[in-house]
Amino acid sequence: MSKLDQILVLDPPCDLKFKGPFTDVVTTNLKLRNPSDRKVCFKVKTTAPRRYCVRPNSGVIDPGATVIISVMLQPFDYDPNEKSKHKFMVQTIFAPSNVTDMDSLWKDAKPDDLMDSKLRCVFELPSENDKVNDVEATKAAPVMNSAKAEPTAAAVPVAASVDDTEMKKVLEKCKRMQTEMNKLTDENRQLKDDGIRMRKAPRSDHMTSNSTSLLGREASTASLPSLLVVIAAIFIGFFLGKFIL
Repeated sequence: MSKLDQILVLDPPCDLKFKGPFTDVVTTNLKLRNPSDRKVCFKVKTTAPRRYCVRPNSGVIDPGATVIISVMLQPFDYDPNEKSKHKFMVQTIFAPSNVTDMDSLWKDAKPDDLMDSKLRCVFELPSENDKVNDVEATKAAPVMNSAKAEPTAAAVPVAASVDDTEMKKVLEKCKRMQTEMNKLTDENRQLKDDGIRMRKAPRSDHMTSNSTSLLGREASTASLPSLLVVIAAIFIGFFLGKFIL
């Protein structure tokens, strides 16, 4: 009895291609499609099991279903002059209706019931065009990032200088107004002292008229600092509000 032809459809059908550089894990996919109306068991084998990781490496494919196998090549020192001798084999068998133990199924399988397909491993290095594109993409990313950052970086010093200038102006005006208020406070205190002394002095018509005049001046002068304090508070609040906003 002749050996059965492979029932599964493999993609790729012949070669498993791995594209370097091989300084990191390189993964390629193998698709297994079951076009039949029966369940099919499969198993993936390789001549270099320490160099590859296969997930899944075995299983059952339902009728009309497809399974994707991930074949991961481990990092190694690639020599372009060395031809790859690594090979894979996909072995299949029709699954019995009452299958429960997969290990026993493969162990007890008859050679005439087994189907298989062999694939060759091919290693490829990136082409010169791929290298140029990768280098340009790497260079373009920092340039774009710096271009986005420049307007923000330039705006920060300008805003800071404007804020510093406004702050200095507000502080200078506050100092001047504080000085004026101190002077007015001193004058008000002096006028109050003069009024107290005049009230304690002997009374006379002339002194009474002078005292009345002086008290009038004291009252008008006393109200002046209060008015200036209100104006100063409004002025300072306006400039501070402008600075904060």
